[in-house]
Order: sequence, then structure tokens, then C-alpha cells
Amino acid sequence: MMSVLWFSRAAVLVLAAAGDRLVGDPWGWPHPVQAIGQAISWGTEKILALKRSPLGERGLGVVLGLSVIIGSGAVGWGLVTVASRLHPLLGLGCEAVLLASCLAGRSLRQAAEAVLTPLERGDISMARQRLARYVGRDTETLDEPEILRAVLETVSENATDGVLAPLFYALVGAFLPVGSVPIALAYKAASTLDSMIGYRDAPYTHLGWFSARLEDALTWLPCRLTVLTIALLSGQPGHVVALCRRDAAADPSPNAGWSECAYAATLGVQLGGQNQYRGNIQEKPLLGDAVVPITGDRILQALALTRRATLLWIALGVGALLWRSGM
Repeated sequence: MMSVLWFSRAAVLVLAAAGDRLVGDPWGWPHPVQAIGQAISWGTEKILALKRSPLGERGLGVVLGLSVIIGSGAVGWGLVTVASRLHPLLGLGCEAVLLASCLAGRSLRQAAEAVLTPLERGDISMARQRLARYVGRDTETLDEPEILRAVLETVSENATDGVLAPLFYALVGAFLPVGSVPIALAYKAASTLDSMIGYRDAPYTHLGWFSARLEDALTWLPCRLTVLTIALLSGQPGHVVALCRRDAAADPSPNAGWSECAYAATLGVQLGGQNQYRGNIQEKPLLGDAVVPITGDRILQALALTRRATLLWIALGVGALLWRSGM
């Protein structure tokens, strides 16, 4: 019986990865992150309406964060449990679909291609408009090199947040009694909380404090494993790690700089520099050395690196699960 359990969990990982690669998140289909986002928006609105003190908002922010994270994991566990009781194959399919929704590999590739396609045609205005959907910086005046830098920074940062960190927690969950889905969904909820309320600016300064720091903590280990994986895949791990140690710590984020720098060092490009947000100029630390300019081909190479890292992690996880099953 236990061998069947480990085999089914290995199958879920493979099916989820294949689903994300081949199907992704079809436009208009319901998505768990939408429900998570609605819960966060509702809770945020109710808390801010109370007009509590900074300390009170921090306390309620902790309650909101834990409720959304634990609730997301619990709902995922409940859906899989009910489906499995109806039929084992239905449960397997439910697990695979829910887990695939936690992985954003195809979505990340589509976002990059959506900007690169008009850029290749020379339609810089359309490229700016499409880029604005995916980044927080002002895009109205960006030239082609800056658009390419913004795309590569998004691809390299979200390789951790959107793909490899959720996969890491799915792999951890596969070896726990609850399975991959609840753990991966809980991480996805933490990531969504950070992206929605994890800001220092009002009105989220106090409310989002807990969510921002919790997401940083949860992403720390998978981010470092991502850096090591990309370094190994680069064929020059010592060089990549050395550049990350030199540059990444200067980034204000404990994780984004490391992820971006690993890709920059591997591709021989430089990320960081001057960005504009709502009219305000911010200077980001420079990451990597500008051996070659950033091009569309370099961005496609970054996406390929993420795919290879994903396949490597899944292969290791599936191999360990099959070994546990006695196969």
C-alpha cells in the first residue's frame, strides 16, 4: 500500500509539470490564486476600515496572513481528499491540476514572449504597453535595451518565486502525510499575500509587514538552491557563485538579487540600474558583468535554464519517491 502512495505522488509531480508546460493557465479558467487574491482583498478591506493603531494593524496582519495561508492549504487538502474518496484516479487528477496551478513556468514564458514579439517587429510602443502588465516600473519612456532588461529581470526573479520555490514546497510536501498540494498552495498563498500587501508604502506599511517577512523567509532556502542549480547548469559554478556573493547582497531584497544575479552571471549580462516607479527614480544595484548585451535570445536562454532546473528537481524528487516505493 505504501509503495502505491509513493508512486502516485511521483506521478502527480510529473503530471503537474507536464500540465504547466503544455497547458499552463488557460485564459478565463478559474484559478486558485484568484480565490486567494479575493480572500486577501476582502480581509484587507475589512481590516483597513477598522482604522486600528499601527500595532493593531500588525496584529491583524498576522491573523490575515496565517488565515489565508493555512486556509489555502486546508482547502487544497480537502478537495484532494474528497476527490480521492470518489475515485483514486479522480483524486490523482485533482492533485495534478491543483499542483500545476502553483507552477508558473508557461505563464512566465508567455509573458516574456508577449513583450519580445512586438519588440522584434520594431513596435516599441506595443512592447511598452505589454511590459506594463508584468512589471511595477514605469514603462512609457523605456527604450529597447531597458525593455529587454526589465523582461530578463522579471524572468530571472520569478523563476524562483513563480516556479522553483512552489516546486520546492511541492517536493517537500510529497514526503509528508498531507502531500504536495497543501504545502505548495500554502506557499502560493504566502507569495500572493506578499505581492498584494507586502509593501512599505501606506496603507500596507503595518498590515503587510508580517506577510512580506514571512514570504522572504519561506523563499530563502529555495532561492539559494535555485542559485546553486543555475550555477551547476551554467557549467561554471564557481564563477556564478562568486559573482552572486559579490553583487547579490547589495540588493534590498534577500532573495530577488540572488536569483537575478545567478541568471545574469550565467548569461554574461548585467542587470540592475536605474528604474522609475510612479515618477520616482530608484537606483538598483548592478548584478553581474556586462560581457554581452541583453538580447531576446539571452532571455530565451534564461527561460530554458528555468526549464532545465525544473526538470532536474523533478527528476531528483521522482527518483527519491520511486526509491521509497521500492521500485
